[in-house]
Amino acid sequence: MCASTLGLGLLPGIERPGIALVTPTLKGISLIIDVGANIDPKPIQLLHYGIMGDAYFRYILNRSNPTVGLLNIGEEEAKGTEFIRQTHELLEKSSLNFIGNVEGKDLFSGKCDIIICDGFVGNVALKVSESAAEAMQVFLKRHILGSALGKLGLLLLMPSLKRFKKDIDYAEYGGAPLLGVNGVVIIGHGRSNVKAIKNAIRVAKEEVERKFNEKIQEAIRK
Repeated sequence: MCASTLGLGLLPGIERPGIALVTPTLKGISLIIDVGANIDPKPIQLLHYGIMGDAYFRYILNRSNPTVGLLNIGEEEAKGTEFIRQTHELLEKSSLNFIGNVEGKDLFSGKCDIIICDGFVGNVALKVSESAAEAMQVFLKRHILGSALGKLGLLLLMPSLKRFKKDIDYAEYGGAPLLGVNGVVIIGHGRSNVKAIKNAIRVAKEEVERKFNEKIQEAIRK
């Protein structure tokens, strides 16, 4: 993030870049921003994240009028810190399709298309989710492979498990775009394999071909 900001600079009107993460949900996919670039942002910077996330959904993910939610400890407007309440007010007054606060339980429910949060909270949520997914796989293997009947059942479940693994595989999404810098940057997972690198290049290519940064600047001006 530092190298990109210093080397490329920021887009006009953007104060801080944000890492956007595409995640699978019960209703399709959602975008969480920020997941680690800016751990002490201002409310206006979270508004910028909402605008950039909206542009990403429209022009890269091809979804019109995406819904935007603010990650908080409760759905009520009065919940959260002063920082969160100020951010809520800015988002509510914006032209974004803002639906209000969402909670941690909504990260994968598909309640909204774009989830806005500061980088500290977003990174913790990301790491907890990764850890939970890995632990679940270990638990399943432990119980399924613990008996002959379980092993037999595994053979029958294998096609479904392969589809499930594909749905939650980070390599399918390539990497996380760093939005707000004056260029195209895709941040790969530390364990990225060949498929992840290939898909990261594909996403970068789409951003260039669709002149995505120009779309962000146009949205910020509006």
